[in-house]
Amino acid sequence: MARQTLDQKLAILSDAAKYDASCASSGSTRRHSRDGKGLGSNEGSGICHAYTPDGRCISLLKILMTNFCIYDCSYCINRVSSNVPRARFSVDEAVRLTIEFYRRNYIEGLFLSSGVIRSPDATMSDMVQIARKLRHEENFRGYIHLKTIPDASPDLIAEAGRLADRLSINVELPTDSALAQYAPEKKPEHIRRAMANVRMARDANKERTFTGKRPPRFAPAGQSTQMIIGADGSNDATVLRQSTRLYASYRLKRVYYSAFSPIPDSSAKLPLIRPPLEREHRLYQADWLLRFYDFGLDEITSVTRDGNLDLDIDPKLAWALAHRGVFPLDVNRASRELLLRVPGFGIKTVDRILATRRHRTLRFEDLLRMGAAMKKARAFVTAGGWTPGSLTDSADLRARFAPPPEQLALF
Repeated sequence: MARQTLDQKLAILSDAAKYDASCASSGSTRRHSRDGKGLGSNEGSGICHAYTPDGRCISLLKILMTNFCIYDCSYCINRVSSNVPRARFSVDEAVRLTIEFYRRNYIEGLFLSSGVIRSPDATMSDMVQIARKLRHEENFRGYIHLKTIPDASPDLIAEAGRLADRLSINVELPTDSALAQYAPEKKPEHIRRAMANVRMARDANKERTFTGKRPPRFAPAGQSTQMIIGADGSNDATVLRQSTRLYASYRLKRVYYSAFSPIPDSSAKLPLIRPPLEREHRLYQADWLLRFYDFGLDEITSVTRDGNLDLDIDPKLAWALAHRGVFPLDVNRASRELLLRVPGFGIKTVDRILATRRHRTLRFEDLLRMGAAMKKARAFVTAGGWTPGSLTDSADLRARFAPPPEQLALF
């Protein structure tokens, strides 16, 4: 095998990292200034965007340490039986790359994952060494997100938590049976045990010692996980039930949903086409409703018969259309809990409504100024000078929101 340059390794390992949804910059068109027009580029290898807890968007170097792997997970492009170009960063190369990108102001942090080489402990040890060198030798104060390996030693994961801002451990698939079928070398109980250890370490970090001092910080940005959607037959109700359990059991910051992408030479057990990206989008919307809008799981997933979310309309609108008897709501009287269920009303809009209506009666124009999406909400609310009349119960109300039908191509 010919010796690879650092640029060649970066091209391979940044591309291999794109399947991890834990930080992403998808959806942007490619732009550059090589033609002399404009300034800057969004095509840098391995650079993705993520959001900090205070809402800032930051650029991260998103790479795998290596795409060599001893596991043979059916759904993974980097499985041991896959015929893909392979590369591996040494510890010093990964550190140098991060620092050089940081000094050039390309990035504000590092997202580091890896295939498993030799053993989980050997791989995790190298990843920890990269983070340790960045923190202690290079005095790197930027953001670090480490993908941890469940079967690695608890001591290594503990050190990773002291060095990184966020840890993540992938549950891979929505059910234990799916994991046994597609990734038999990975054990669900080991994944859950590692996530539980991270949660307990974070909880212990919040307790002061008898001298009043706090212990060293541990993954202050929390832990997250990722599920691949569409590789097995799990419906959205199963996916969201697993997410709800994970949030409650391990106090996760985020569950990321990644639509399965068909890969070359894959197992016959896997689907030949990827699920629609709308499914991934609807799962994120439903996840948000469960966490911040006080919706129950059954409320969201019982709208359709098969337990899957409606791909044409968002989950809140689907619920509202199925429960028209609740509407229209008077924005000057309805409770916060009910206002949060109005399509087109977000948390900030509802809080503005509650604050303003204490002083005066709200009109339709006021709701527009508050940022409410009244094109969607107007069928479900009444306000000063506005009533939807028969619109709420009209037979074609869903058609007003659903996308128009498209002619499918034969080829």
